[in-house]
Amino acid sequence: MPQDDRATEPTTTELIAVIVAVTAREPRILTVDGHSLPAGAFLSGYRSLQASLRGWVEKQTRHTLGYIEQLYTFADHGRTGNDRRTISISYLGLTREAEAARGASWQGWYRYFPWEDHRAEPRQAAAMEQALRAWADAGGSAAIRGQRRSRAAYTFGLEGHGWNEDLVLHRYELLYEAGLVEESPEFCGAITLGTAMRHDHRRILATGIARLRAKIKYRPVVFELMPPEFTLLALQQCVEALAGRRLHKPNFRRLIAQAELVEETGGSEAETGGRPARLYRFRRDVLLERAFGGTKLPVARSR
Repeated sequence: MPQDDRATEPTTTELIAVIVAVTAREPRILTVDGHSLPAGAFLSGYRSLQASLRGWVEKQTRHTLGYIEQLYTFADHGRTGNDRRTISISYLGLTREAEAARGASWQGWYRYFPWEDHRAEPRQAAAMEQALRAWADAGGSAAIRGQRRSRAAYTFGLEGHGWNEDLVLHRYELLYEAGLVEESPEFCGAITLGTAMRHDHRRILATGIARLRAKIKYRPVVFELMPPEFTLLALQQCVEALAGRRLHKPNFRRLIAQAELVEETGGSEAETGGRPARLYRFRRDVLLERAFGGTKLPVARSR
């Protein structure tokens, strides 16, 4: 019986990190030369993969991670462009932006996903919609054309469908299939959508963004990105930056009050165009006062 060559191919395992901060109302990620996510080998001497990742990130970038969770394991054959299979165990980490180590830099994540920022009209929205329709119309049969149009409409909120901010990975994978991002082997060059990343790092980043957008709706992880004291406006702007859309201010503040996740510090901070705003802090003890599953930072729809 013939032996499967892939069973004996060289294999390496690495940890890869989607490290997120929010600075000046923009979600930012730590990159290597702007085109790769930080990645490194598992460090021996640590009791777990998470502990190894924390140690590796702190050693290589001088950043201490707050919240951290495992995302997904990527192990597709050929994903790194060579004969060696690389298994990448990815993690999402939250921190506050600080000076990056040599070779590393902070980049806005909408540089890679410009279509995901709906706080204003997304860049290249019309050109992207036209390119998607051209891809759909190029289907080989009426059934394929109809299926492509339906997928594009639902995923990108076209033809009366609402925009679902959580479908980040679905949108990237559809653009990849349609040959509209540079990483795709079918890239047609008709339009350039965002900055390409090395290997499948943009797909990994999309996975991290999707996870975080979903997570902020039922876990108060956004406070890992906030300073110890903040205004409610700054908190809302941080959530808007992550979600990529505007929120209704009165609804947001009412839901924040109902959730009882913050408390006043007694201080205030001047805000542009108005009187000094009250400063708040996260009530970490709230996680001990009630079931963790009942604490959330609500994302209210804008009007």
